[in-house]
Amino acid sequence: MFEKIISKSAPEGTHGVPIPPHPQPEASTGSTTGPSAPPAPGKRNILGSDVEIQGEVRFEGDLVVDGTIEGRIVSDGSLTIGETAQIKAEITCGSITVRGRVEGNIVVNDRVEICAQAEVNGDISANSLSMEAGAVFVGSSTIGKARNTPKIVETPSKADDSLLEVPKPGEQAPAA
Repeated sequence: MFEKIISKSAPEGTHGVPIPPHPQPEASTGSTTGPSAPPAPGKRNILGSDVEIQGEVRFEGDLVVDGTIEGRIVSDGSLTIGETAQIKAEITCGSITVRGRVEGNIVVNDRVEICAQAEVNGDISANSLSMEAGAVFVGSSTIGKARNTPKIVETPSKADDSLLEVPKPGEQAPAA
């Protein structure tokens, strides 16, 4: 991702004409201003344990966080919270695997996986939830979506008919 520059002067060709530098692929900053192509398979971003971020983090593809984030994390991609990570954020993403500590609500389109040593303090909304033994989860969860169930139409049963008072022939109904 980063290149060490030994000399700032451009190398010269055989005729004393500077050779233009080869274009380098741009490093992903995690945010885009215009439409972008879908992430390439295997695109993985990593924030090391010495990284501290305050604010909003946006990314494409996969993101592995081992550092500290405070604020908000937004993506359609996959997020992995490493064992050393300390996250205090509202998280909205495609899927998430938690191995460290998260304080904040998690909204995921697909799957939330909470590993054995992980701790999550906040509410979770996802299509599926997996939690290993030893994991800590304090909050409420909404997992899956309600299935379409037919409405139950109640019809009076024969037992209910017997409770109705019907005047006998020749009797007058009570005046209302």
